[in-house]
Formats: sequence, structure tokens, C-alpha cells
Amino acid sequence: MPADDTTQLQDHALPFLRLDRPRPGLAVITLDDHPRRNVMSDEMTASWVRAIDELAGDRDVRAVVVTGAGSAFCSGGDLGWLAAEPDASVDQLRARMLPFYRAWLSIRRLEVPTIAAINGPAIGAGLCVALACDIRYAADTARMGAPFVHLGLHPGMASTYLFDDVVGRAVARDLLLTGRIVDAEEAMRLGLVSQVIAADGFDDAVLEAASRVAAAAPVATRLTKLALAGAGHRDLESALQWEALAQPVTMATADLHEGIAAAKEKRTPRFSGS
Repeated sequence: MPADDTTQLQDHALPFLRLDRPRPGLAVITLDDHPRRNVMSDEMTASWVRAIDELAGDRDVRAVVVTGAGSAFCSGGDLGWLAAEPDASVDQLRARMLPFYRAWLSIRRLEVPTIAAINGPAIGAGLCVALACDIRYAADTARMGAPFVHLGLHPGMASTYLFDDVVGRAVARDLLLTGRIVDAEEAMRLGLVSQVIAADGFDDAVLEAASRVAAAAPVATRLTKLALAGAGHRDLESALQWEALAQPVTMATADLHEGIAAAKEKRTPRFSGS
């Protein structure tokens, strides 16, 4: 995904990953091992954790985009690694899998909105990373699916939670039990993605959408994300109780007055996060 040279901050210490800040308030993580279709190697996993840790501590970041270099978003876990320890016990394998899952799902602890820009195939655990984001946009050439069962594997990377959370139980059963791959248009019909964008100009379109998210009032956005976490509130009363506290919090911010003034003056608001 392109970045303006005047605003780009790239961390060269992140193997197989790029972290850029192409616009104020916006960060872009690019999985960058395109010869291997951005497979989730140990090196990339370590880089991902460092990038998430950096973003979690950066109060200037207001939205994060995740995408892949080259023609793929992410091809999932390293199949060579999966078969590398045939004599390992169940406990040994579990001790390795849990940290791997938690490393990649750490994006869910970011308080700002996260956007998956699915520029190409997103397969297995790679698709789960996209599902762990708040919003998903897909290029019209993208394909996605979770063919765990066709590898002889139980689904991993919290897919039995994430699919249900994003698309509902019926579609989750369809995709996880059949392991079928869907194109971008079907993915949108199923609810896996919210929008399909032409591959030509995809990066620019996603940056524009992400910039609109980043331009919203930070306190209101963070609280809204928190309210929607984990499939939202368990019932209507829980939602009312939360909103009766969270909305007054935003009413006490300077950003509310800026937003109202901007609406009256028919201009773009300049939110400060205070």
C-alpha cells in the first residue's frame, strides 16, 4: 500500500512486515513475504507482535489498516511448520499453538478501529486475522476460505469463534465444515466483508475509507468499538446501561462541542481527542 514519502515512518527492524504511517492518525501494517504469499512464519509473527505493541502505545494512531504485499493478503500458517514435529505430544503442540494464536489475535486489543484490506487470497489463519479486525474490505480479485478440515486439521486461530461472530452460526458451519473457498462477491453476500472494491485503485480507496474512520472523534470511536466487542451487549438492558454511561462521557468532551460547531458551520470537524 503506497505511502506519502513525507509522512512515512517505516520500521526496518521488522522482518517480513512493514509498518507505515501514510497520513495523520493512520497506520498501515503490511504483511511482506510476497514470494511465499505472506505465510505466517515465526519471523513475521515476532514482527507482528512488535508492531502491535508499538501501535498500542501510540496515542496519535486513530485507525489501523492491515494488508498484504504482492498479490496475496495472507496464505495462513506455515504448512512446513505444521508437519515438522511428527513426534511431538499433544501438550507440546498445544504449548506452541496457543502463543501463536494469541500473538496474531493481539490486534484485537487495539482500542482504535482496525481495517483488513484483503487485497488477494486470505486463507485459513490468514482469513482469521482479517476477521479479527473491525472492518473488512476486499479487492474484487480476492478469494477467502478456511480449508482446515481438508488438511486434516481442526480449525484454529479462534475461527470457531470469529466466523460465528462475523457471519453467524449457519454460515460459519457452511464455511468451516465444507472448507470451501469463496470469491469476493460471495464473501460480501455472506457478510465476511462489507465492501468489494475494484483491484485497480484498491489501496487508495481503502486509505480514503480508513482516513474517514481516523477523522472521527477519538473518544467516541474507542467507546463505540468497546461496546461492539465480542458480538456486542448480551441484551437490550445491558446496551442501555452502557450507553447511559458512555454517551455522557462523550458529552463532557471538547470534541462534542467541536462536532456541533462544525455541523452548524458546515465544515469538517477538527477533533483533538479531548
